[in-house]
Amino acid sequence: MHFLSIVAALPALAAGFPLEPISIPLRKRASLTTHAGDFDMDGACAHLAFTQAKILAGFRALEANTGVTSTSRRDTGSVPLTDDQGTNQRWYGTISVGTPPVDFKVDFDTGSADLFLPASNCGATCSGHTLYNPNASSTAVDRNATFILSYGDGTSVQGEQYSDAVTVGGYTATSQVLGAAAQYSTTLQASSFTPDGLMGMAFEGLSIYQANPVIQTLITNNAIPNPIFAFSLASSGSELRIGGINSALYTGSLTYTPVTQKVSCTLTAEDGFWQITGDAISANGNATITPFTAVVDTGTTLILGNLGTVGKFYSGMNATDLGNGFYTLPCDSMPSVSITIGGTDFPLSPDTFNLGTYPSGSNQCVCAISSSGGLGNTMILGDTFLRNVYSVFDVGQARVGFAA
Repeated sequence: MHFLSIVAALPALAAGFPLEPISIPLRKRASLTTHAGDFDMDGACAHLAFTQAKILAGFRALEANTGVTSTSRRDTGSVPLTDDQGTNQRWYGTISVGTPPVDFKVDFDTGSADLFLPASNCGATCSGHTLYNPNASSTAVDRNATFILSYGDGTSVQGEQYSDAVTVGGYTATSQVLGAAAQYSTTLQASSFTPDGLMGMAFEGLSIYQANPVIQTLITNNAIPNPIFAFSLASSGSELRIGGINSALYTGSLTYTPVTQKVSCTLTAEDGFWQITGDAISANGNATITPFTAVVDTGTTLILGNLGTVGKFYSGMNATDLGNGFYTLPCDSMPSVSITIGGTDFPLSPDTFNLGTYPSGSNQCVCAISSSGGLGNTMILGDTFLRNVYSVFDVGQARVGFAA
């Protein structure tokens, strides 16, 4: 999702001092806009397919794990995040796994729940990635279970489940369940996916492994000072903060809104996605989508909705439907877009909404609000939105906060 050079945490527990939150620098992944300013249709379609398959897999896991169909179908330290190729599509950072620890670059993904890495027995599909070897870790335990995670290119991530020590920004989740992949899909091969693996940060109800995600394990282990993590996604200085909030990275006050996904009277909001209710999505001051349900997803580049919802957004504008879920508008008349949550308006900057010209050299620009099948009435608020805000994911109070 700035390459995760970890700011090492003090051994607070051993020294008897209070735990401090940790910040992880993030690096960006590749963009849907080329360096020439054109829209990358092939890359965008592949990302759209990947996102749709990931979210639908989450719906299926939620239903399998809970027995209920998801209602959503309808100072402190930091982990730096790296901008993959400097183009505002994916941010990733570094974690350490095993004993002795080995560093891996991962995409931190609030739209899924599981951690997977390429395994030492993975063949050509994992070439170019750092490989996880459970036989080289004294803390690795084979769960004697396999896993398959299906993605949009028709192939899958599959392999064996293990538990091992996983360290994020200096905090260690002991006996953390993870997947050691013996096969990678095309979309996850090094040529198109710089990180080695993916670390899900949603709730256990989405887990294919039926196990705690890393953040929940850290909370259960009392390893972090507060049950909170927060993201700043930017062209530079991006970070994931574990265990607290970095007040230097936002202005004004945080606006919080509750996680709304409650799939039964016995299950809580902490059973699935980071799902919220938004007030409105507006173009040029005209609120065309009101209200709306959305999943807040750091692992998705775009803002996505179903065809009817997205079509309604573009109605009244001189938009051209490109097919594949994408729309263009004249580059010199792109709208002023804002998203209202908890009564607060969060404008989208022009460079986050405009994905570049298409076709190349034309006066038409592709817009970052797109349609995708299978989402029902649920929208996805991806990095197009999150680049404009500081986002706080409060596990303890089941809420998400945003600030400029």
